[in-house]
Amino acid sequence: MRPVDLAVRLEWGAAAVAAMLFYKMIGISWWLFALLILAPDLSMLGYLAGPRIGAVAYNALHILIAPIALALVGILFAGPVTTAVALIWIAHIAIDRSLGYGLKLPTGFQDTHLGRIGRDRARINS
Repeated sequence: MRPVDLAVRLEWGAAAVAAMLFYKMIGISWWLFALLILAPDLSMLGYLAGPRIGAVAYNALHILIAPIALALVGILFAGPVTTAVALIWIAHIAIDRSLGYGLKLPTGFQDTHLGRIGRDRARINS
């Protein structure tokens, strides 16, 4: 793995830890965290309609714009559950990125903005 790739993964790992620490500070049950941490991956069902629609559905739930906006709404309107859901969503995205999973390209699930997932990735990133 190239040093820059490691740095990016560590950066996203730090973002995941930060989201979880903020979640702890809110004081919402960790059961909610456990229940929702994989919820954004339900967007993969879009791939049943083909790779283009699948990529759009997946990417819609794996970019930071919506959860950051949701977190701001939760903070501004004193909604701890709303803020908690946003932090879970942010943690999910950050964990994905720290593991090397990127936004999907319309060519197929394995093709991401970070490179191809799977055996080919080692050759691409070296």
